[in-house]
Amino acid sequence: MTVSRLPVLSLLETRVLGVLCEKQHTVPDTYPLSLNALVAGCNQKTSRHPLIETGEAEVQAALDALKGPALVIESSGGRVTRYAHNMGKALRLPTQSIALLAVLMLRGPQTPGELRIHSERLHRFADLSAVEAFLQELAERPEGPLVAELPRQPGARENRWAHLLSGTPDIEAAPAPAAGPGDPPGMSEIAAIQANVARLEAEIDTLKELVGILYEELGVQH
Repeated sequence: MTVSRLPVLSLLETRVLGVLCEKQHTVPDTYPLSLNALVAGCNQKTSRHPLIETGEAEVQAALDALKGPALVIESSGGRVTRYAHNMGKALRLPTQSIALLAVLMLRGPQTPGELRIHSERLHRFADLSAVEAFLQELAERPEGPLVAELPRQPGARENRWAHLLSGTPDIEAAPAPAAGPGDPPGMSEIAAIQANVARLEAEIDTLKELVGILYEELGVQH
């Protein structure tokens, strides 16, 4: 499959793909995901930008659209239909690249340092240079780029990267780094703070996922 055959995806379609990629690693026992679990992942309030509120009909429509270019596959069996992403085969991408794309689809434009921290549960990169190498590889694909480096924002120390699955990113809509009073903290301090936040978010997400699984197994609506 080449990028020329890949349609421009909507926000919800990229969110669905990102959630499938994420949950494959964070809740492998319940992957592939049911429609109910996928809706909950799309509406999740942590580790997401922008936040959205969607329903089963909209997510089902997004899944149907993604099945066309073979980005999502459906599996039957048991009581409910389940869904899995197929990005590795459809786009011929390694696990590292899929992890970076997933985090970009879930959280929006980020610096290589942020990507390394936020992708830790999907793939643990050895160092920052490894992240940058895979970003460059995604940006220079012969079939067409899947990511792009954005212009540096005023006051920012690093450039951010964005995925191109939804076309050219809207730079104005992308969240800008927050400016604090006084001298900016060092990169090691920022990384430590972000790592702590990421760990807390991961713990919250895991607890929510476990509660959702219990609801689903008990047949309780929530």
